Amino acid sequence: MRVEDLMTSKVFTVEQHDLIDRVFFLIHYERIRHLPVVEKGKVIGIVSDRDLYKALGPKSNSNAIEAATGTGATELHVIPKKVQHIMHRGVITVNPDTYASEAAAKMADNKIGALPVVDKDNKLVGILSSTDILRFFSKIEKASEERDKRIAAGISHK
Repeated sequence: MRVEDLMTSKVFTVEQHDLIDRVFFLIHYERIRHLPVVEKGKVIGIVSDRDLYKALGPKSNSNAIEAATGTGATELHVIPKKVQHIMHRGVITVNPDTYASEAAAKMADNKIGALPVVDKDNKLVGILSSTDILRFFSKIEKASEERDKRIAAGISHK
């Protein structure tokens, strides 16, 4: 099984000069956890939901939120901050023809939840997440369990 068989091809991306409110919107409304940061189609970084929460969290960065004045009511809003300040550089990537087991091992060894998938010219073509791998594992394991049940019941395979 290759990465291209498991990856998600429709990838939401951001650029390093985008404001983190774009990251917030994509993570919450598109229900994704990892956003590759691209420049001219090439991956230069990645930002995760955890990176966003760390940047916005009052415990780690109380300056990320400020009170608006002059309206009579207190309003909170996110101080403009660019993606380049919260993204991870030196991203580990894989190619579409990489074996899925090798990609999964890279993710586990490096404790990361997603790998951008790039072509031979280093252009982004997809993303492989831990969810993609778990979904595939679940499918294989379910088929194996059903086969075991049929064998135990003495039913021939179909």
